[in-house]
Order: sequence, then C-alpha cells, then structure tokens
Amino acid sequence: MNICIISVTNNGRILSLKLKGFLSDNHKVQRYCFKRYTDDSAISFNSVYTIVSGIFSEYDAIIFISACGIAVRAIAPHIKSKLTDPAVVVLDEGGKFAISLLSGHMGGANGLTSLISEHIGAVPVITTATDTGGKFSPDSFAKANNLIITDMHKAKLIAAAVLNGEKIGFLCNYPFKNPPAEISENICKYGIYIGINADFKPFELTLQLVPKNISIGIGCKKNSSFSAIYSLFLNIMNKYSIMPERVCAVSSVDLKANESGILEFCRKIGVNPTFYTPEELARVKGEFSGSEFVKKITGVDNVCERSAVCGGGRLIIAKNSANGVTVAVAEREIIIDFERKIL
Repeated sequence: MNICIISVTNNGRILSLKLKGFLSDNHKVQRYCFKRYTDDSAISFNSVYTIVSGIFSEYDAIIFISACGIAVRAIAPHIKSKLTDPAVVVLDEGGKFAISLLSGHMGGANGLTSLISEHIGAVPVITTATDTGGKFSPDSFAKANNLIITDMHKAKLIAAAVLNGEKIGFLCNYPFKNPPAEISENICKYGIYIGINADFKPFELTLQLVPKNISIGIGCKKNSSFSAIYSLFLNIMNKYSIMPERVCAVSSVDLKANESGILEFCRKIGVNPTFYTPEELARVKGEFSGSEFVKKITGVDNVCERSAVCGGGRLIIAKNSANGVTVAVAEREIIIDFERKIL
C-alpha cells in the first residue's frame, strides 16, 4: 500500500516515526507533519485541510494522528465511494486508540487498524457490523482475494443476510479453501459466484465476483500514441469478452520504459507498469512467435507475448497487432482463500 501519515503535534510526530518504522517493511510510507512540529524526513504543512485536499486521491491509506474531528472535517469534502476512497485510520497522539474511520473493508482500514494496534499496543476501534460480530464480509473477502465486485447493492444484501444468520451459497470456478461456517455449497436464496460468465446466476440473488488476474504485454514502435495502444487493448478485450477491469499487470521490455503512450495507458487503467530486460524476457518458458527484426531492435525475439507471461500466468491470447502496437494477454492462476486478509 501507498500510505501517508499526518501528524499535528510533536508527540504525534514521534509516533509517526514509530509507525513508519514498521510499516515501511512492506509498504511505501510518507510522513506529513505540521510545520511547527516537523523534522527532516517529513513534508511540512501549514493547513491539514489543504494538505488532505492535495493528497486524498494519491494514497491507498491515510493515517491521522490527531483528534477524530480534525480528520473528519479534513476528509469530508473528498469522500466519494467505498470503492475508491482510501482507507482512513485515526490515532490519538499517545497511541492508546486506533480507529478505523473510512473504507474499513474495501480500502483496508480495518486491517490497517489491527496491524497498527498489534505493533504499538493500541486498542483497535472497528465498528463495521460483520467485523464486530466475527462474520463473513463479502467486500473484505473480495478485496483480499483481488476479486471485482460487480454489484455493490447485492454485496450489501448478502452482508445483511449474513448478519441475519442466513447461509450464503457459494459456487466457484477456481480452487478455494477455508470457507467459513456462513458459506454453503448447497443452493441457497443468497449466493456468491466466482467466475467470468456474467449470464450464470445459480442463486435467486447471485453476487458475481470476477478475478482480477489478467496480465497484458505490450510492444510498440517508438513514440506510439496512447490512442493506438488503448484502441487495440479495447478491441482485444471486446473480442474475447474480457472485462478491462480484470487487468492487474502491464509489462514490456525496459527499452520502452519511457514511452509516453504506454505510461498514459497504464494511468488510464490504473495499473503500474513493469519493464523487464531482454535477458529476463528471453528466459521465459513457452511457445512464442519470434521476429529477428524485433530481436535486433529490442534484444529479444518477442516483446508482448513474453512480457504478458513474465507479468504472471499462461498465455491465453497471442500477439495482436495494429498501428505499430502489439498486445498479448496472459491469465494468472488463482486460489481463493477465505482466510486471506487485506494487509
């Protein structure tokens, strides 16, 4: 996760250093301190409201070390949806309490609150109903397993059914493990289907969860435009009935690391690109179409297919070409784990 910590007092500054110390082991962390109580490793600010306005959409999680009222007033103008809002956690400057304030499930605030509390000995304050009752939460489950929720209204209805003590049916096209007591493989009124067939509705109310496990490999001529890349991508997604939201990885050869078209494409679909050396791509096992011309230019005989597989999974769509751009698609194998947690 990309996390920022905002503190407004000197004790808060000291606590923010402690938080960054252990969170940085697995996450990218940036500290923001009020100008009167800052240090050389933090970014200073004059107004918490101004700083939050500028960074709210830039981080996966925001940790406030302040009064809850300050945090609430700072984030209020920017809250849009539980699908897009960052996790927000609030701590008092003494580190006695850690409060999951916003995006507890989808954003991971509940998990982050628990993690922080465990490390600093704070009391975790988590108020979402499924968590306080120790029940299965469809949105937390989906987030932890990198699954796309196709209908948030249905997800809410299933969460309510869980709280009412009803069994939730479950049908999955992928291996899974550790189902909780609330989950049943029998036919129930409410149920979850994990797969890619949008027309398949095995339950009276079926919540479809779709795996985000598609890896895209891109090759292109120098200075290829965003529109050329995006157009080919959409054509492939439409042709093979793949939801564009399923893409979790975009890769190419390192020669293309500064191609503006690829970088803009990645910003558009919200995926950070990965660039591999020709040697790394050449070591990928599999049957790929090869070109001596491409090898002469890039150092490897095929960029898009090898990049797609290097990004994870097996090749499911070979090279497609248009307007100097090539795109291939791989699919990662997944195992659904009901005990997998966010963070």
